[in-house]
Parts: sequence; C-alpha cells; structure tokens
Amino acid sequence: MASTTAPALTVGFDLDMTLIDSRPGIHACYRALTERTGTYIDADLVVTRLGPPLVEELANWFPAEEVPAAVELYREMYPAFAVAATSAMPGARAAIEAVRAAGGRTIVVTAKYEPSARLHLEHLGIEPDEVIGDLWAEAKAQALRAHAADVYVGDHVGDVRGARTAGTLSVAVVTGPCSAAELRTAGADVVLPDLSHFPGWLACYRPAARA
Repeated sequence: MASTTAPALTVGFDLDMTLIDSRPGIHACYRALTERTGTYIDADLVVTRLGPPLVEELANWFPAEEVPAAVELYREMYPAFAVAATSAMPGARAAIEAVRAAGGRTIVVTAKYEPSARLHLEHLGIEPDEVIGDLWAEAKAQALRAHAADVYVGDHVGDVRGARTAGTLSVAVVTGPCSAAELRTAGADVVLPDLSHFPGWLACYRPAARA
C-alpha cells in the first residue's frame, strides 16, 4: 500500500548575499590577489556583482591562460582573508530555523567553491542539512532536483533561472546585485525584501503536490 505521508519540505538557499554578506572578505581577498600577482582588480566593482562563478570574474582581469592559476591562488588565500570578515545576512539563521521548525530540510546550493562555502557556514554557526557547491544558474537545477527541493531562495537572476529549470518555486530576496524588477522579470515567483520576511512567508506556504 502506498504511503500517504507527505514528503518533508526541502528548501534550498543560495549563499553569497542570500545567507551571508561576504563582500568585506571577498574585497580583502581580491586586494590580496592584486598584491600577489601584480594584476589590478577593482575589488570595489567586483563586490557589486557577486553571484557568478569565480572563474568568470577572474576572466575580466587576467588573460585566459592565467585564469586557472589565479583561481588556485585565490582559493588558497580565501580562508585567511574572507571567512572571519563575513557576517550572516539579516534573518539568515531564522530562515534556516523556520524550515526546521516546519519539519523540513535545508540545503545550500551555491556557485562558491564548496570547501569555502562550508568554512563560512561553520564559522557562522549556520547548519543546513546539505551543502552543494560549484553550481551556477541553470546548473543549480541538478542539486535542486536531486534533493527534491520545493523552494529555492536566492538573490540573483541566476538563482531564479536555476529554480525555474528545476521546476522549483523561486523565492528571491533583494539583498544582492539584482533589483526586485530584475528578479520578477527573470521569473521569480515570490520577491521578499530580505530573509527576515521569509519565516512569515513560509508559515503561509503550502507545497504543491509532487507527481
């Protein structure tokens, strides 16, 4: 006899500028990268457009043949410069706890290098059930589908595209580089000012029936 128990709610979250404000740490790491390589990087500009993978950003500053080495050096330096300088976004911990209180699971799906993502979450005491890194935009659908995510929360149009590709409800927060209008145009189902509004929204949310 088939079970009539509803599957547990699963909510995915992006990391940078959704759960964490990594701008100060990333800014410091890019400044250090400039010092180490002698290649100028406008760190002030970089932190206004967080979201896409590191390799895409570094391609704006280094010749193509130098990008792999720059990625390796950046990741080597990252823990020393970026982790302690990063803070939780307003409402981040409460959002995770709201899902847990509803009997659900949380996953973090991010374009960030997965070991770096785990360092941030451990340092800040944010404890999702799973962390999946190195996925950006439509590729995030791989993890969202694998974990049967009902909702994906992010701050970038790339996050919206990932949710839509997975057939997952897209909840967007206006805490990153994209405006509310841009997020809605990209197809976000729900747009919130920040994560402090998420528990109230979740209290009224009813997952769609799964096939």
